[in-house]
Amino acid sequence: MAKKMSFEQALGRLEEIVRRLEEGEVPLEESIKLYEEAMKLGTMCKGILDEADQRIQKLTARIDEGGNDS
Repeated sequence: MAKKMSFEQALGRLEEIVRRLEEGEVPLEESIKLYEEAMKLGTMCKGILDEADQRIQKLTARIDEGGNDS
């Protein structure tokens, strides 16, 4: 997870990890590593969503004030 991932990439990887953990076939040590990665991905996704929400709120506020986005 060294490179910057898009929301879609992070979510896809998170879903992959969840599937693997739910299968119950992963050894304990690997499960712990996957869980740690999943927590980081979850935090990353939340940050991206929070950023998007703030941008939407700013745009909505501009529209409500009758302004434009320039």
